[in-house]
Amino acid sequence: MAEAAVRYLRSVRTAAPEPVEALPRPDLRCVGADERAPLDAREFRRVLGSFATGVAVVTAPAATAGEPPAGFACQSFTSLSLDPPLVAFMVGRTSTTWPRIARAGVFCVNVLGSRQGELCRAFAVSGADKFAGVAYDAAPASGSPRLTGAVAWIDCAIHAVHTGGDHLVVVGRVNALGAEDSAGSDGPLLFHRGRFARLAD
Repeated sequence: MAEAAVRYLRSVRTAAPEPVEALPRPDLRCVGADERAPLDAREFRRVLGSFATGVAVVTAPAATAGEPPAGFACQSFTSLSLDPPLVAFMVGRTSTTWPRIARAGVFCVNVLGSRQGELCRAFAVSGADKFAGVAYDAAPASGSPRLTGAVAWIDCAIHAVHTGGDHLVVVGRVNALGAEDSAGSDGPLLFHRGRFARLAD
């Protein structure tokens, strides 16, 4: 029966299908002033602050000799894809740390624990030596700083960068990752309505 089916399919073979054209790449640009919705920036922040997030520090090794490693506090981190394994974070286009991470081409996302609020504040400032007194080792794939005490770490290479208004959407390909045993962890640090929080039982 199978042989008969193959003979039939060969007898009714049709012409090769036409190739499918790729969709045009979207125009990647900032939103123009005349396209903005009439929203108050303070109200936008207040309402979006109702969405509780985890807190992470994105780090990268020094891109040039004699330069310290780079790092900044980040709320806008998310998983993106399982196959291939991708994650993403958003960073302001005016960030002075982002160009150093871009030059390195790799980064490590350090998911902070509930007792690391002060560490987060240290990485949220601009212009200071953020790694002064901070314990870390090298992430296995990229060599990015892996902060001691983080509840999880995700070691990545930059996969793609897209514009998103006044921010950039950075997509990372995950090369290594790990997490603390939940039994020995105090849980993640959370951020909600402008304040740090922690999970309750």
